[in-house]
Amino acid sequence: MNASTPPPPTGRTRARRRRRVLAALALAALAGGALTAPGAAAEDGDPAPEQITNGDFAAGTAPWWWTANTTAAVTDGRLCADVPAGTANPWDVIIGQNDIPLVAGESYTLTYTATSTAPLAIHTNVQMATDPYTTDLSATDTIGTEAVPVTHVFTATTDRDAAQVAFQIGGGAAGTFCLDDVSLRGGAEPPVYEPDTGSPVRVNQVGYLPRGPKNGTLVTDAAEPLTWTLRAADGTAAATGTTVPGGTDPTSRQNVHTFDFSTVTTPGDGYTVEADGQVSEPFSIRSDLYDTLRRDSLAYFYQNRSGIEIDGDLVGEQYARPAGHLGVAPNKGDTDVPCQPGVCDYRLDVRGGWYDAGDQGKYVVNGGIAVAELMDTYERTLTADGAESAELGDGALAVPEHGNGVPDILDEARWELDFMLRMQVPAGQPLAGMVHHKIHDAQWTGLPMMPDQDPQQRELHPPSTAATLNLAAAAAQCARLYAPYDAEFATRCRTAAETAWTAAKAHPDVLADPADGTGGGTYSDDDVSDEFYWAAAELFTTTGKETYRQALLDSPLHGDTDAVFPADGGMWWGGTAGLGVLTLATVPNGLTDDQLAGVRSVVTTAADRYAAQTEDQLYGVPYAPNGQNYVWGSNSQVLNNMIVLATAADLTGTDRYRDAVLRGTDYLLGRNPLNQSYVTGYGERSSQNQHHRVWAHQSDPALPHPPAGSLAGGPNLTAPTSGDPEAAAKLTGCAAAMCYLDDNGSYATNEVAINWNAPLAYIASYLDDAGDGAGPVRSCRVTYSSHPWSTGSTTTVTVKNTGTEAVTPWSLTWLLPGDQRLSHTWSAELTQYGRTVTAAPLSWNRTLAPGASVDFGFNSSVTGAALDPGTVKLNGRACTAG
Repeated sequence: MNASTPPPPTGRTRARRRRRVLAALALAALAGGALTAPGAAAEDGDPAPEQITNGDFAAGTAPWWWTANTTAAVTDGRLCADVPAGTANPWDVIIGQNDIPLVAGESYTLTYTATSTAPLAIHTNVQMATDPYTTDLSATDTIGTEAVPVTHVFTATTDRDAAQVAFQIGGGAAGTFCLDDVSLRGGAEPPVYEPDTGSPVRVNQVGYLPRGPKNGTLVTDAAEPLTWTLRAADGTAAATGTTVPGGTDPTSRQNVHTFDFSTVTTPGDGYTVEADGQVSEPFSIRSDLYDTLRRDSLAYFYQNRSGIEIDGDLVGEQYARPAGHLGVAPNKGDTDVPCQPGVCDYRLDVRGGWYDAGDQGKYVVNGGIAVAELMDTYERTLTADGAESAELGDGALAVPEHGNGVPDILDEARWELDFMLRMQVPAGQPLAGMVHHKIHDAQWTGLPMMPDQDPQQRELHPPSTAATLNLAAAAAQCARLYAPYDAEFATRCRTAAETAWTAAKAHPDVLADPADGTGGGTYSDDDVSDEFYWAAAELFTTTGKETYRQALLDSPLHGDTDAVFPADGGMWWGGTAGLGVLTLATVPNGLTDDQLAGVRSVVTTAADRYAAQTEDQLYGVPYAPNGQNYVWGSNSQVLNNMIVLATAADLTGTDRYRDAVLRGTDYLLGRNPLNQSYVTGYGERSSQNQHHRVWAHQSDPALPHPPAGSLAGGPNLTAPTSGDPEAAAKLTGCAAAMCYLDDNGSYATNEVAINWNAPLAYIASYLDDAGDGAGPVRSCRVTYSSHPWSTGSTTTVTVKNTGTEAVTPWSLTWLLPGDQRLSHTWSAELTQYGRTVTAAPLSWNRTLAPGASVDFGFNSSVTGAALDPGTVKLNGRACTAG
């Protein structure tokens, strides 16, 4: 949840406010004032009473006001004001009127005419007159030299005794703005919002893998099966069949049929499906569909970095921007940040990291799951059959650290890890070793707002146990992944992780204040047992220490599928135990065979449930919350469930899990009730106006749309009552999967966030590795044979080339469990960096011919037999264990 307004008042509070507003209005009427209750038309049938005073400026300028940086006067019957040059934001120059009462649930019509000597994109707001300036109407209007009437209809979300009409006219070229005929009347007929859903034939608008499942959904009133036809780009029929009536889909209240054309495997572009006289959006059948999505979804993180200039050569000139929050005026910066008053008496340099979501706050609990899933994306290339690392390697992604010998995805993850390390309370201070929960502006950042132009004071918020355990988990994973590339940084991560664990154990219930929501999301969490489990899993996997093993086994979450992967939800920033389970299930560690089997059973049991959801639900989505309660950021829940499915597919090689991932992808990319691809730039009808301070073209035409690969939060059943004015105006009463708007103002349905794009990047990488959908091709087999002795173990490794071509030279890589160290080696050049071992040939065994085998071995420090690492890769491709 990345909320940017307070929750709405309760029903009792709302009724009390309504009575108070109506009483105030009645008193105004008795006193001879112009204001009466909204919606109450006069007896002669005239329109509802006017709420704006002197909207035609016949009585001069009162009670209108304007900001001090302009002058205004009535000229030719209009209020005209100079717009000064050099303003950065719309709210830098405002004309407004205060003391306007609004009644919750009433609909209003605001009309006006305006001109500007220089074209302006102004913000027209009806809002609170004081912080946090919550809006009931927030619209962007383009004003030119011709006076054209502008009309907005909105519904008040709460009672307000004294709202404000504000015309924000700054941020553009200098000129003269003139306003006239301003009117605000209640009693409007609220507009009935009908979403544009395009074709009733719903498909994955990007496409399908040649050997993967190919499903679609048809919205129709028909009760009987209908004929469908798959057509190639030239219009010829490639396949035909009949739909399967499914009845009413409860998530959308639509009557739908489904269809399946999985038998078609011929690659091509421009395919369409025709059914019931309607034609779908075009799509492709290809094995390389997701190559660019992997890169684009990861570029999202570079573009949301704090404290660094964003290079247009890497991401396109429209997305270039100066470094934000480095203390260059008007920016106060993140290099010397104080705590909130009363929290601490020190200041920290907390530069770097990623901006969390549409706002420019930085939150450790959201950064933790996001950076972990990026590291998981890389770590999967070390453990999973068919997972390739080259596309994540040095020089492959849009990051400025090319050429440093480190995989680009780890360069990106380090940007966030460095920030999280800086948030740790220094030694010698109260709560030393704990981690500050968040840092953001003292008040909500304006929209739009370039980070380098943000003038507000940044503040550190109190430490929390949840944030501390997020660092413990993420830094423990950092310690094992960065060891081959930067041993000093890996050691720093390990030290920070163990320090954080100790601090969290000493302070297990320091919880974030759920009321601490001024200027940023609260991210409060009253149950941190899941964070303890996740941190213990990562620390045990990295260190092998018995302390952490025991913490895992003693946790009530251990082995509990329903608690770790809930049937009606999934992993999220407030439920992170699943991250620990996935690590334990896939990364070599010191669990016994029985313990490992139990952990993997948790994964496959959850995957069975999610796979069944894709098979049973009429839109094939692996997400079935109770009561169709699609939550804030539901698309991230879908993706996190897909990570569980992908992990089960990696562990078992079972097609059912892979197919469920593909059906979930279909949902995100267009096979859904709105016929909407939720990823910018992917599909004919993709989201373009996500809620963001910089990617805000809808609010300011001079700014860009979000870049390709940006994921919208998605349908949110509670959006109409969340304080989101766009959702309140258009989505009241919406069916769960229809509660979405592609609107820059709809933060409850259309925000972007790091913890939403991180699982998208993981799944995009999985999909790109999937190739044509047939599964990985193995051309080698490895036998890993270990024999213990008193203080260690001797291991022999045999690799056989089962393919038809020679491998020259060969290189074998795998991960060692825990702190196992190699000593004496033979018949290969073995190197160890952290837990990563690489075996390279000697001069006499450089070539591995078809059918031939190579043996080599090593001694290690582990007491007892060295555990089989599971996945061993020959020149980057996984081999079958022997």
